[in-house]
Formats: sequence, structure tokens, C-alpha cells
Amino acid sequence: MFLTERIGSQIGTMALVPQIADAVDVPVIAAGGIGDARGIVAAFALGASAVQIGTAYLFTDEATINPVYRQSLEDAANSETVVSNVISGRPSRVLANRMVYDLGPMSEAPPTSPKGFAASGPIRSAAEKIGRRDFSAHYCGQSAPLGRRTTAFKLTHDLAADALRHFNPQRASPS
Repeated sequence: MFLTERIGSQIGTMALVPQIADAVDVPVIAAGGIGDARGIVAAFALGASAVQIGTAYLFTDEATINPVYRQSLEDAANSETVVSNVISGRPSRVLANRMVYDLGPMSEAPPTSPKGFAASGPIRSAAEKIGRRDFSAHYCGQSAPLGRRTTAFKLTHDLAADALRHFNPQRASPS
């Protein structure tokens, strides 16, 4: 969370990047909501020196997430994400599920971080054993619907090649 815990007043990445880039004399790394080359190009155009991509890498073969989490990500286009503090005790974006809806999404008395995640372990484990995602913390960003199953190498290569094409449409993809 940037400077405040008031979720409704949070500034999105693309509005925040130029403000920070104008205010500081150090490189700015844009993070949040960037899931494809268009987001990379936009962040650079707004003054970022680099980007951090998270959710897109959860789709890769190398991601060590369980099958229920992977299926939740693959279904993300049909789900909503919310900022919630009821799972870990800290505000974070998750795929909404029964636990989030029943307890929050934001609690005035969240569990102490990181104890909340551990406390939900037994019910989460039991639910996941039968393929249910009702009590799992499936962290992901709003760009999850852009995610595609691939390898981390191919994702990195494709993001770089696509971003370069946006910067210079005549440029061939890197080898």
C-alpha cells in the first residue's frame, strides 16, 4: 500500500508512476497491474526505468503453486480480485472467494501478519484436497486475465520482444 492504508484512496500504478518520476532523481520501478508488453511500454512512457511483473509469472511452468491455485488463475477472467487483509493480516490483492466474502474483504481487526495465513492452514488444506478454493489465498493482480501458460523463459522473451515492437514497430524480435 502506498503511503496509506485507506484502500479507496490508493493511486493506481499508471497514475502514480509519473508523479514519482517527476518527484525523484532515482530510477523508478513500476509495479502493479502490468501483465503484458502494452503495460511495459505505458510504464516506460510515464517515466519508469524498469517494471516488475508478478502475476504473469504465476502462470509459468516453473511457478511452484498447487493445482488448485493454478486452476484459480486460469479461471481468473471469470473471477474478481479484491484487496483483502483477512487472509494474511496485510492488505493484498487476491482472487475473491468464500473466506474473503464472509470475513471481509477488509477487517477492522485483521489477524497479525503473517499469523493469519498460518491460522487458516488446516481449513485451506482440507478444502484444497477436495479441489475447493473457498479458503485459499490466491494472490494475483488485476492483470491475471492476461496470463497464459508458458515457460518463464518464453514469457520473458515474448514480453521483451513485444515491448520492443511497440517502441519500434519496424524492429524485428530478438533472437
